[in-house]
Parts: sequence; C-alpha cells; structure tokens
Amino acid sequence: MKKLIIIGTNPLAEIANEYFTYDSDYSVVAFSVEKEFIEHDRFFNKPVVSFDKLEKLYPPQNYSVFVSLGYGRMNNDRTRIYLKAKEKGYKIASYLSSNAFVWRNVEIGEHCFIFENNTVQPFVKVGNNVIMWSGNHIGHHSIIKDNCFISSHVVISGLCTIGKNCFLGVNSTISNNLTIADNCIIGAGTNVINDLIESGTYVGNPARKI
Repeated sequence: MKKLIIIGTNPLAEIANEYFTYDSDYSVVAFSVEKEFIEHDRFFNKPVVSFDKLEKLYPPQNYSVFVSLGYGRMNNDRTRIYLKAKEKGYKIASYLSSNAFVWRNVEIGEHCFIFENNTVQPFVKVGNNVIMWSGNHIGHHSIIKDNCFISSHVVISGLCTIGKNCFLGVNSTISNNLTIADNCIIGAGTNVINDLIESGTYVGNPARKI
C-alpha cells in the first residue's frame, strides 16, 4: 500500500479518506492543513499536522499527497496547495473510481479525483487537478483543462474544450463542439449552446452572459 497524506479536514477530506481507503491502493496515514486552520490534532483517528512542517514529519520521498479542497475562489485554493506540495517534492495522488467507465485511450493528468458513474469516452484529455463528481458524461475528443471542478450529472458533449479553472454546476449541459474560456462558471441546470470566449464569464439558467 502506498502511504497517503490528505490535505484538509473538511467534508471533502472525509469523502477522500473513504474512497482512497476502500477503493484504491493507498493507505491514508495523516491529514494536514495550514497552521491557521488547525482545529484539532486528530481526524479519523489519524494525526493532523501543520502543512508548513509536513516534510519534516513525513519525508516527501516516502509519501504521496492529495489536496481535498473544493472549488472556492475558482479552484485557486486547491491549486495553490497542490502546487506547494509539488514544490516540497511530494508525489501527487489521483483517485479513479472502480465504478467509473473510462475508455482505454483517455488521457488523465495528475491530482485528479473521478467519482463513480462517470462516463469518459474515447480520445478525451483531462488536465491536472480536476475533480469530476459522480454521474457525468464526457463526450469523445473533448478536452478538460487544468484545475476544473465538474459537478454531478454534467453533460459535456463531443469535441468540446473546457478552459482552465472552470466550474460546471449540477445538471449543466455543454452542446457539441463548443469552447468554454478559462475561469468560467456554468450555473446548475444551464444549457450552453454557444462558445464562451471571454474569460471569467458566469452563465446562468437560461444561458446568458452576466
């Protein structure tokens, strides 16, 4: 079993601990948070250590790390800690559910978390630091770039490109052969039928630029 440290003590960290423990070849040995957010010294009966002292207690050559922060501030918090862990020299863990369907030639980057019942079709490319919650459909030849958060039951049709740092809400739909710019928020239940070419766009339901 590979030894894993989860960064965070939030509900997503609880979920990550469950999935890594019962559906991966990782063994969770500790949790870590930035020192100003430490509220207790144990979590799931494992030690909680300050992130700034992590490499002194758990040498990077012996441990992997997964950052269990959510999509706050357009995924920037999760991205920042993930990159800091890499700078410290830690191996970066990913999780792929045994109940996800991922075609043989799909490319998936590092530090991804792909939940159950995701369907990822042929020739899809997924960047680094991407979370896909349960039940999504990722159509053929689509590209999901770094630091995206895909909520549940999202449909990304074929030949789409999703830019960096995007958030796609529950039950949103991206029509075929569209491009979504970086830093866009697609609200829950939104049907996107045109390209979004301006970075930082919010699209609600019905789909419209705000």
